[in-house]
Amino acid sequence: MTDPTKKQDEAPTSQSATPPAFRSALIRTGTIRATTRSFLHALGQDDEDIERPHVGVFHTGGEMSPCNLNLREQAQHAKTGIYAGGGTPHECPVVSVSDGLTMAHSGMRFSLISRELIADSVEASTRGHQWDGIFAIGACDKNLPGLMMGMVRCNVPSVFVHGGSALPGQMPGPDGRDLNVVDTYETIGQVLAGTATAEDLEAMSRACLPTAGACAGQFTANTMGMVSEALGLAPIGSSMVPAVFSERAPLMRRAARQLMKAVLGDGPLPRDVVTRKALENACAVVSATGGSTNAALHIPAIAHEAGIKFHLDDVAEVFARTPLIADLRPGGRYLARDVFYIGGAGVILRTLLEQGYLHGDALTFTGRTLAEEVAGAPAPDGRVVREASNPITPDGGLAVLKGNLCPDGALLKTAGLQTLVHRGPARVFDSEEEAQTAVQNQRYLPGDVIVIRNEGPKGSPGMREMLGITALLYGQGMGDKVALLTDGRFSGATRGLCIGYAGPEAADGGPIAALRDGDVIAIDARASARSITVELAAEEIARRLAGREVNAGMRMGGLLEKYALTVRPGHQGAVTHSGAVTWLRDAS
Repeated sequence: MTDPTKKQDEAPTSQSATPPAFRSALIRTGTIRATTRSFLHALGQDDEDIERPHVGVFHTGGEMSPCNLNLREQAQHAKTGIYAGGGTPHECPVVSVSDGLTMAHSGMRFSLISRELIADSVEASTRGHQWDGIFAIGACDKNLPGLMMGMVRCNVPSVFVHGGSALPGQMPGPDGRDLNVVDTYETIGQVLAGTATAEDLEAMSRACLPTAGACAGQFTANTMGMVSEALGLAPIGSSMVPAVFSERAPLMRRAARQLMKAVLGDGPLPRDVVTRKALENACAVVSATGGSTNAALHIPAIAHEAGIKFHLDDVAEVFARTPLIADLRPGGRYLARDVFYIGGAGVILRTLLEQGYLHGDALTFTGRTLAEEVAGAPAPDGRVVREASNPITPDGGLAVLKGNLCPDGALLKTAGLQTLVHRGPARVFDSEEEAQTAVQNQRYLPGDVIVIRNEGPKGSPGMREMLGITALLYGQGMGDKVALLTDGRFSGATRGLCIGYAGPEAADGGPIAALRDGDVIAIDARASARSITVELAAEEIARRLAGREVNAGMRMGGLLEKYALTVRPGHQGAVTHSGAVTWLRDAS
């Protein structure tokens, strides 16, 4: 399949009106490009290398987090595969912001923003250098969707590979249970509540994250890794291979050789792959695994790059019809490593497909359909993953709630919840910092609905996530006794009756801005209701909103200011540009 804009993408040289075989010919062919060839020779390329198609190898490797720590090493194997497949690779590291190191302070404002920076960086490098293909490797929450967004925006032959999760730690002593970093967050709450010691916390913090790789549960990184497979942008079985396993080296080389087939032939382009069917497949795997609520931001953003209107309502429709079949943390018991040992994400995709929950005719980057790609996947083991005909719950692990408090919707991870109904008084905070202080000092009561507003994409700006607060609540033994509502985000590691992405956000005059302490909020996340309301008349909500003081915000400057001026609402994916782009002919 081909893209109708492809001839526009392939700009002619000044020597000929005939489009070159490869985009990169524009920068290296003819007398006028002698200086460009000088730069390529200086990179260590000979004439044969220069004549090959040139492929950008994008990764977020670096020492900003263990998620990214070994990605450059993995990129070297991708480069080997590209060269073996007939291409010339160019390593292109891009920025990444660690959610782990930005949690519970102002730095979290830059987490979601980094997704846009990554997508923009992929576009700038690919279009600026006329790369013929993209190999992308990411392993932290926002760099996976950011890289996929850049691939779809550029629409050159591409492949994505999740860099893999960390192995779990193990608790010292006779307990010996598997640990991940969320256990440390929750132990902080136990220390503050007096049920654990500082020594317990220190032992936990040293044991919970023993290797490089993304956080080990079905949190945002691993959720988006599975999404990359369901979308058709990644090799089936690639996302659950742990980051430190030697198997990643041949995986990278195989993916690179497959990419070169598309570059050298007429393989599908990302916008051939990312269709409405593929987007629905991506939502289905999120629901089936009790994945991160952040996926409901990222999938619409990837759709936006493909020129497809696919918003929160579209996500909600798929969530509602897809069963929960994977027993994964934080709502369940198992980790990414356990999915790898039973056969990887292909196990989940195959059983969903066989029971009619996926579109098997959706195309993948290989040129084969999803049905063809998952045909050889093993059957579910019945423990980590169940058959789709025998689900844990029939309606999936996530829910979109609507009502007079959140008319554009709000998101809740229902996987593992013991109760789906809550009614209680609001305890309202105008920032994460205010709420953090109150929760640390246990200034709330059982039955409360803790409300944190002004943390949306525009209001924060940056839509901070609240894992620090939700983990404290569980550590204090209150995780199932209160509810939490915010126009900000939650980590994929969050559990409990924690509702995020409330839209419209307070900064846009959403009803959450009208709330006052003591207002009664009713939550019903059962499949028959999916509602969130405040027990106020519409006239009273309107009166309060009309009379509210508009927060002038802080003096931000720089990146935060630009983001606040351009970002769109959360239910539209919090994107920052108008839609799919096409390349223009070279001005010369």
